[in-house]
Amino acid sequence: MSQSTKLRLGSVAVIGILAWLLPYRLDSYMIHVANVTILFAILAIGLGLVMGIAGQINLAQIAFFGVAAYATAILTTREGLGFWTAAALAMLISAAIGVLIGTPALRMQSHYLGIVTLGLALALINWVTNAHVAGGAEGITGIPAPELPGIDLRDDYFFYYLELIVFALALAFGLFVVHTPLGRKMRAMRDDSLAAGAVGVQVPQLRMTAFFLSSVYGGVAGVLYAGLIRYVAPETFSIANMFLLLAMVIIGGRQSLVGCVVGAVALSLLREVLVDYPTYAQVIYGSVVVLTVVFAPTGLAGLPRRIAGRFLRRTGEIPKLGPFRPFPEAEAPAEGEVLQVDAVSMHFRGLKALQDVSLTVGAGEIRGIVGPNGSGKTTLFNVVSGLYRPTSGRVLLAGRDVTNARPHVLARLGVARTFQNLRLFRMLTVRDNLLVALDQTTILSNWRYALWPVGVWRHDRALRARAGELLDRFGLAAFAGSAPGELPYGTQRRVEIARAMARQPRLLLLDEPAAGLNGEEVRQLGEIVRSIRASGVTVVIIEHNMGLVMSLCERVTVLASGRVIADGSPAEVARAPQVVEAYLGDSAMSEDVPEAVEEEVTQ
Repeated sequence: MSQSTKLRLGSVAVIGILAWLLPYRLDSYMIHVANVTILFAILAIGLGLVMGIAGQINLAQIAFFGVAAYATAILTTREGLGFWTAAALAMLISAAIGVLIGTPALRMQSHYLGIVTLGLALALINWVTNAHVAGGAEGITGIPAPELPGIDLRDDYFFYYLELIVFALALAFGLFVVHTPLGRKMRAMRDDSLAAGAVGVQVPQLRMTAFFLSSVYGGVAGVLYAGLIRYVAPETFSIANMFLLLAMVIIGGRQSLVGCVVGAVALSLLREVLVDYPTYAQVIYGSVVVLTVVFAPTGLAGLPRRIAGRFLRRTGEIPKLGPFRPFPEAEAPAEGEVLQVDAVSMHFRGLKALQDVSLTVGAGEIRGIVGPNGSGKTTLFNVVSGLYRPTSGRVLLAGRDVTNARPHVLARLGVARTFQNLRLFRMLTVRDNLLVALDQTTILSNWRYALWPVGVWRHDRALRARAGELLDRFGLAAFAGSAPGELPYGTQRRVEIARAMARQPRLLLLDEPAAGLNGEEVRQLGEIVRSIRASGVTVVIIEHNMGLVMSLCERVTVLASGRVIADGSPAEVARAPQVVEAYLGDSAMSEDVPEAVEEEVTQ
């Protein structure tokens, strides 16, 4: 066990002991404040999961809280159910509302999603204020206290320990999610949803999962609130409290669940200090949030790292990129056609980016796609990888029509790609970038988090072992714990190729992989691509480095103005008059130009 791990476990133990002994130092009023603070901490964990970890704007967390509290109140006082039975049903209702509120996330993002979730929260508040079954503006009283054998939970001191245990379990589960495959996928979706889909992440379903988890935490807090206060009223679930909760998460650090808890505790204590100054309190809350966003965007949780990065210098040897270790060669050569593009057109209103493009790529081939800037090369890759749906035409993968398939479906069928502009998950380490791509489980397998967490842990260990092998193969082991943005550009390019190969694809699409590389890095890239092809993977490469294309590819397809103008061997393409015209213009058409072009591109 490392020294840092021992220190972390020791800190957790000390904090746990202090929290357990806290009631012995508090009077009846302050223990009530502590109970309410724990409820907000649970709410903050749920909001941190959906906003900070998954990157989905959610202004309805207080609505989940209210739904569960009101459901518990109505089921106990109106229907005569026991508290725990009502609590279980209230949790189900809150989860269902979470899925309902998460539905807009399938079609909209950014501030639009925030507006929708805020509107749904306002609708709930309006309903509970006016509905007869919810007690209207007066709320519902007489909620029975929860019962446990030998424990009087009507006593706030005993209720504190119930909340503390639930909070500890909630935080532990949230941290378990964050540091295992589900959490990594959520963080990848937050950093770059397009790249996440390209490596097989089921982005739409994952957004729903994030809202579901958030609603579960809101439901737990709502049930505990009903049992603690035994009275619910609309003002508790107001928009003011929603923004107070949001401030807690932002101040604490939305990308850290522990930071969310710290923010909830800090702002709850500040609220008690300012309880007699409500007007000034709102101004102070807003000012603190603004100052946090401007000067400490990662919140209180990110301050230690920011301070260390500013005042502490790195020591030790600078890590170096290791040599690439070739893939084992395929036992038998691949056969058949892997990719067929049949008369594909892609129009963006008046812009015709692709016009009746057709090409066929055989198994085990390295196919080059070249052409001037704006010729439609990357658009073609976006169509093949599912980012765009073509205006007309078909795309077939090994004979299967995948024209309208989503990126994550194509990734699971064996299509992997890199991007013209690097799209690594910048807030994840290099190892985590590979782990996201290595995990090929579907969203349905997440039932194990609730029913068989040991299975999740074992699966994560197996993924980490495979990631270690892949890091060694690509010479990236020294950078495993680094963020991609800290690495040299050429190393980042290699990380992106390694991430694509983590999918074990049958078809690899490389979009300008040599861009920005020096001569030695281009040579190494050529070795990597040849080894990938030798392992049985078909490669299609877009590249402006014509020397690399001509030395790697058996066939080259040339695009210009969205059309295929040439297709053949490198030598044939280099001498084609239409290729010379596309690259050099009409005035360059002379007898010696084709020879000059051929000499240049085959060097």
